[in-house]
Amino acid sequence: MTQTNEIGDIQVAEVLDTSGLLCPLPVYKAALVLKKLEPGDVLELTCTDPGSLEDIPALARQRRDVLLAVDDRGGVQKFWIEKGEGV
Repeated sequence: MTQTNEIGDIQVAEVLDTSGLLCPLPVYKAALVLKKLEPGDVLELTCTDPGSLEDIPALARQRRDVLLAVDDRGGVQKFWIEKGEGV
């Protein structure tokens, strides 16, 4: 599925909505989904936990994934994460 955001069209392999969940659940659930994706696949992640703005980029760095874009509007954060080759 293709999603349009401020960086253009992104081919999304998986969508995960963790709205209403608090740390560490958004990170944990995102890690589980990323684990099953193929390198190059993109996860679109929606969160409402303000801590996700720090936690999700940290997860991507630790896993050696690529954080393609972040959108933070009205208490809802969206992340587009491309699975890296390393994990």
